[in-house]
This record gives sequence, structure tokens and C-alpha cells, in this order.
Amino acid sequence: MKHAQTAIIMILIALASSPLSAETELIYSKLPVREITVFKDGHAYVLHEGTVQTNEIGNIVLDELPAPIMGTFWAYSADPKNKLQCVISSRDKVDVEKNAMSVEELLKSNIGEKILFRNSHSGQSNEGTIIRVLEGNMVALLKVREGIKALPISQIQNITFLETPNHTLTLKETKDTMTLKLEKKSQSGRADVGMAYIQKGIRWIPSYRVEINGKGKAVIKLQGTIINELADLEDVQTHLVIGVPSFTFKDTPDPISFQETIAQLSRHFHPDSNSNMSNFFSNSIMTQQARFTEVRDRRTPHEIDLGPELTGMKTTEDLFVFTLEHITLKKGQRMVLPIAEYTLDYEDIYTIDINFAPPLEMRRNFNTNQHLQLARMFHAPKAMHKIRLANKSEYPLTTAPATIFKDGRVLAQGMMTYTSIGGTGDLEVTTAVDIKVKNSDKQKQVTPNAVKWNGDNYSKVEMTGTVELTNFGDKPVTIYVKRSALGNMDEVSHDGSVKQLGHGYDGFVFKGGVPVWWNWCNWPWWWYHFNSIGQANWQIELDPKEETKLEYNWHYYWR
Repeated sequence: MKHAQTAIIMILIALASSPLSAETELIYSKLPVREITVFKDGHAYVLHEGTVQTNEIGNIVLDELPAPIMGTFWAYSADPKNKLQCVISSRDKVDVEKNAMSVEELLKSNIGEKILFRNSHSGQSNEGTIIRVLEGNMVALLKVREGIKALPISQIQNITFLETPNHTLTLKETKDTMTLKLEKKSQSGRADVGMAYIQKGIRWIPSYRVEINGKGKAVIKLQGTIINELADLEDVQTHLVIGVPSFTFKDTPDPISFQETIAQLSRHFHPDSNSNMSNFFSNSIMTQQARFTEVRDRRTPHEIDLGPELTGMKTTEDLFVFTLEHITLKKGQRMVLPIAEYTLDYEDIYTIDINFAPPLEMRRNFNTNQHLQLARMFHAPKAMHKIRLANKSEYPLTTAPATIFKDGRVLAQGMMTYTSIGGTGDLEVTTAVDIKVKNSDKQKQVTPNAVKWNGDNYSKVEMTGTVELTNFGDKPVTIYVKRSALGNMDEVSHDGSVKQLGHGYDGFVFKGGVPVWWNWCNWPWWWYHFNSIGQANWQIELDPKEETKLEYNWHYYWR
């Protein structure tokens, strides 16, 4: 018995240490990725092309299926003398040889062999010949001295093979394949073919390093993080695209892929580019209407993790490409690499944005906590230090995290916003502690029954306010002040400008959504007939230790 235990242990050690067998014959071709275009939202436009072997009747059989979105799969023959007839995807049962890694698999792979074994139920040792293993029942048929015995596999222990056992067995597995049928058989046994499609599974995330010198020059360094969950890339030309075109069927898989679900995500080329990818892309994608929208997909249990979305993503970015050569990145790997570096002019600016508060008449209905929250929101507005970048480079600035440095030290991290070539964009640095801001408003006059509409009388409430600024720094500053108010802005001091953001509910536009307090109010239906959002804007130059007071007046109507 001791020798039998030793024998079975030695067999299992040998099986565990031997490598898994591959298929006995190379019957499938691999079509390498030649170029790939990667969008920030996780879509990729993939181009495969190469010279691959054909089978005995002249067709190419690929053992991997892409998962394209509906209507974007295109295959072709690169040989004009041998056209592509059709592409067929199929789900086949194939024989796969593998190592036996359990007692059941050992028995299956050694049908007809004699063994010594112990019956754990009776405790007896027996000699028998393996006749059959019943599929699904975990029962083995063994020919023993008394006849044919059916034993549960769980009762067969301490197996000793009387001859050298077979370590492998052949199983049927399902394999998805794609066949490219050509018009005629190649005499060389090889053919030039390709295919292209759009699929989710790889994305790039941009980020910036902004080094300012304090004298109006900023060195911009753009790097990209590529997250690959799509396919192995080897020496591939890679295009990283700013902007996302509209893929109408992005949530619908193409039937060629056999996939019931598409992998979900947590999103024009250079005019001088003459690559195959650019030509193919311009013909098949750029003709689609470009509705630049990004919508977070509903996530599923089969989700591919392609990294975080960028909050505050602009939806109006133009399509622009960075082309990188010789990228090698296996599926499941990530890569960070430099993309571009250039110098831009910038100026230091300071912005003050004082938002509107609810009308006094509505505040009477607020509870104590709401009044305290309002006081915190509108108490002591702050000036923000920003750098205004003049983008005179050959690249647009894209929406991305940006870390700001000066003299090798970190100042802040902010969000770069999309800035087209030739435009200007602001990058927030920090709160300007040297600029003191004080805002105050008060009711100036109420005129009862000022107007009559639809049989009702409305009072005119006139308001006045001030914004006091003091520069405690040792340098002159340029300050941009914006003051918004619910109502109609009448006049402002210091050559400021006035505008109304719209009349009626549809004209109300809120940057970043409605204010927190907006839904505290039961807005009367007539409010939008009389009132909109007034806005006063100033550009003020303040010398060191200088102060100024900006004044404005507005009014609204109340029933």
C-alpha cells in the first residue's frame, strides 16, 4: 500500500510539472495589428494587415474574432489579383489536447490500462482494467475479477498504474473562428489580407505638466497613459485622438462577433497624413455627423476597466491626432509616454465670480439650516489666481489634469480645458490671498403696482450692490470680476459691461448645473415672464496697495 501511494504521488507531481500541450497542428493564422487609432472614451479604430498562410483550399482561418460595433467591420484582400469573396464567422467544436490534472482525467486518458486501487468505501485493494468513465455521472467502469464494477470516482484511491500512464487527454472545446474566403487558391500558400473595425477596449488618458517661469513663459509637456484591454500590439503605429466623434451604434455589437454584450466603459487626422489608417478612417468615419457628446455607459458585470473618466470633459473638442511610431503593448498592460513639448506665452490673471442668490422674498420660507448654508456660500468671495495661456502652438490643448510647477516646485494641480489653436485658455492655480474681496447688496426701493400683467399687479424691487477690491500684493494685477443677479442688470460703474443671459425658463443657463438652493424655492410661473439673469463684468487693473469699489444696480419684479 505504501508503494502504491508513492507511485500515485510521483505521477501527479510529474503531471503538475509538465507544460500544457498546445494544439498538435498550426491550422490557424494570426493577422497582426498594423495601426490603431485610440480615442479618450475607450473606442479604438483597429487596422489589421499582413501576409498570412492559407489552408488547403486557399482560405485564411483566424482563431480570434474582434468585437466591433455595428456597421464598422470591413475586411479586404490586399492583392488586386485575388479578391475577397466573403467573411464567415463560426463557432466550431475542436479537439484540444491537455494534461490530465485530476483522478477523473487520469482515468479518461488511460482507457484499457490496468491499475491497482483502493476502494475507500470497502477499504479493500483491487486490480482492475479501466473500461469507461461515464460523462457527467462521475462513475468509472472497471473490469475486476468478479466482473464489471461501477464505482464512483470519489471512492477510487491510491491508484497505481501497472504500465507507464498517458498524461494527456483530448477534449472538445468551442472555438470562435473567422474565415476569409478568397476567389482563388494562392500557389505560394500565403495571401495578403486585412480588416478594420471600431471596438471598445483601449483608451488613452492625457495629462499635462506646466512649468511657468514667472515671466510669461510656460513649458507645456503632454504625456499619455495608454490602457490596453483589446489585443497585443507589437511595433504598431498608434494615433491618439483629441476629441470623440459620434458612434451611433456604439452600444450595439456587430453580429460578426457572436457577442451578446459589448464591453462597457466606466470615451480627423493630420491633413498631411498619408497612412493607410488615415485614408481608411477618413472614408469610413469622417462622413458621420460629428455630434461631440460623451455619455457614461451603463456598467455591466463583464465590464472592462479602462481607467477613470475625466470630470469636466469638454464636449466641443475638435478632432486632432498625435501619431506615435513603434508602440508595443500587450493586452492587459499600461504605458505612460511623452507625446509633445512646447512653450506658450501666458499672463497671470485673477478672477472673481460672485453668483446670484435667491430673491429676498423667497428667503423668508427657508429654514435655519438653509439660511446658514446660504451665508457660507456667499460670505467672503475669493479671487482665484489663474494663468491665461495663449495657444500659438501647432496642437490644441485638451481637457486633462494639469500639474503646475515653478522653479521646480509644485504650485497646484488643476484641469486644463480645451483650447483650440490660436485661442486662449485659463488654468486655475490657487486662491489669491493678497487680493481682498468684499461684496454687499441692499434693497434700494420697492415700487408697488409698478406693472400689471394678466390681471395681476407686480412690484418693482430695485437693488444696489458693491464689490470692494484691495491689492495687498507687491505687484500690479489684472482682475476680471463677474457679478450675476436674478433680475435685470441696469447699470454698472468703472466702464463695466452688462448683459442678460436670457428671458424665460429656457433662457436660463447654469454653468455646472443649478445652484444648491435652486430647488429650495417654489418658483412661481410668472417669474420667467419678467425676470432673467443679469450679469455685470469688469476688467480692473490694481497697483500694489490700491483699492477700488465697483458699483452696480439691478431690479426684479415680484407679485
